[in-house]
Amino acid sequence: MTHEVGASVIRSIFPCLLACLLAGPAAAQVFDWVPDSRTGGKLLLTGGVSSVEGAGGGGLATWAVTTGYGAEDGIGGNVHATYVSLPDYELRSVGAAVGLWDRVELSVARQEFDTGSTGALLGLGEGFTFTQDVVGVKVKLVGDAVYGQASWLPQVSIGVQHKSNDQGAVISAVGGRDDEGTDVYVAATKLFLSESLLVNGTVRWTKANQTGLLGFGGDRNDDYAPRFEGSVGYLLTRNLLVGAEYRTKPDNLGFAAEDDAFDLFAAYAFSKNVSLTAAYVDLGSIATFEDQRGLYLSLQVGF
Repeated sequence: MTHEVGASVIRSIFPCLLACLLAGPAAAQVFDWVPDSRTGGKLLLTGGVSSVEGAGGGGLATWAVTTGYGAEDGIGGNVHATYVSLPDYELRSVGAAVGLWDRVELSVARQEFDTGSTGALLGLGEGFTFTQDVVGVKVKLVGDAVYGQASWLPQVSIGVQHKSNDQGAVISAVGGRDDEGTDVYVAATKLFLSESLLVNGTVRWTKANQTGLLGFGGDRNDDYAPRFEGSVGYLLTRNLLVGAEYRTKPDNLGFAAEDDAFDLFAAYAFSKNVSLTAAYVDLGSIATFEDQRGLYLSLQVGF
């Protein structure tokens, strides 16, 4: 998200994600629960929070889990609002996602990247805002992050996200090739419930600049390339998950380097319906402005 938020994501929602872990054979002391898919419904936090692009997972990384608390015979969903404050920019985001039968996820998100007073220094005008809409679909292929404790096979999902930016003229002026594009990713998520540990790895094929907020492709490069997103979370208590995420990103534009993103997060679930995530995010350089580090807050309400 370092640049995810860069000109794009400063707000995403990242760290929360869920601990998908909430219980487990091991967690008998904390959760007093043994995984059994026949009982229906998911455990606290196991649907994750909203990622930068709106899909279920962490703030920076998309996970293989499906959002909400619907089991294989049910439907779950959530809405989220995210705010990211950086030294020179501000990111606001709202969105919704629905999980169908613990197999398919549909998501939408609108991101607003506000340049504030920095917009005048960039020649765009004070308060100039980039707006991006993201529509996504995720499908689980194999495995089960929660119930597959007897196997080392992680839950694996494939997903597609289409992004549309409203500032085509500005994107073209800074060297971007297009104001819309499509990312494809494969995510693998594994929960070690007895250790209260979650590990996720995602490979995304993309050419988005700052997750799309500065367009797609550029004067330096206009080809799709694989980029990595990783998350590690540890459940301290039944309701509190802490962890870290790292996301690599393309560097397509000649006028400004794009850095990888990093965050340290804490996600707290008040109940299955309400969770709050707070994080320290380091987005590096965004549109020539260095050291974009700040606070991320995301509220999620769902079922």
